[in-house]
Amino acid sequence: MAQVITRPAPAAPRTRPRGRRAWRDILVGWSFILPNFAGFLLFTIIPMLTAFALAFLKWDSYGDPEWVGLDNFARMLRDENVHVALRNTLFYAAGHIPLTLAAALGLAIALNRKLRGVPFFRTAAFFPYITSLVAVAVVWNMLFNPTAGPVNQVLEAIGVSEPPRWVASKDWAMPAVVITSVWRDMGYYMVLYLAGLQTIPKEFYEAARVDGANAWQRFWSITVPSLRPTTFFVAVMLTIQSFKVLDLIVVMTDGGPGRSTLVLAQLVYREGITEGRFGYSSAIALVLFLIVLTVTVVQFRINERRSAS
Repeated sequence: MAQVITRPAPAAPRTRPRGRRAWRDILVGWSFILPNFAGFLLFTIIPMLTAFALAFLKWDSYGDPEWVGLDNFARMLRDENVHVALRNTLFYAAGHIPLTLAAALGLAIALNRKLRGVPFFRTAAFFPYITSLVAVAVVWNMLFNPTAGPVNQVLEAIGVSEPPRWVASKDWAMPAVVITSVWRDMGYYMVLYLAGLQTIPKEFYEAARVDGANAWQRFWSITVPSLRPTTFFVAVMLTIQSFKVLDLIVVMTDGGPGRSTLVLAQLVYREGITEGRFGYSSAIALVLFLIVLTVTVVQFRINERRSAS
């Protein structure tokens, strides 16, 4: 009778306890996000909360902070520098936002074609955005020189007898800053518009041509509605950037001549870093934050209504 040989069943593989494995996965996940979160907490959240608290204090960094409540905000209502800086900031935003948006869209449409040399021109249009801001400001100050600058020389050549004095004039200094900032920023937003244009199906334009629509009709009936999400994003980004402008103005005009280009962000720097009035500076920064937040919320509401309709 044949003997039946039975082999023992293989032992089941060892499995780690579920709780231990879950904790290990959690720790691994936190190890990836902790460095970025720690930097965000240390350099963004904590300074924001500190600035919010300082807005209700009087502190010069030498003595102990003194609670003053709403005195800093009441002082802002009487401070002529705040009024001038607010008007200049609104003027800059009113010029920078629509002009940059229009220039970026125009560049994107012009360079959204399969032509020889288009990559070079796209790179050339984007290059000012990554150029050193100090270099940009210095070069444009030379271009806007009232006596030897090429801009005024061209204006005189075409018949303008008394061209603007640009950065040397209280009336023309802010327009000069706006022109410079538009030239610098339009390349970046052109890239965003190019991405939006390339998502529009070509069949839309072909159908419009068959129906007899000209280029202007195709632009308003197809391009503009299709780019609405991109335009909304660009408008929000330009709004935030315009209200917190500082570096370009500091290098080009330093708030002058007089107070003609003084903006809120520069006033925050002057009151806090230069004058040492950190409580008052924080109050101005808080008001600037609330203005930007309000404008951004209004933009979101308008976009939601347009999307719903």
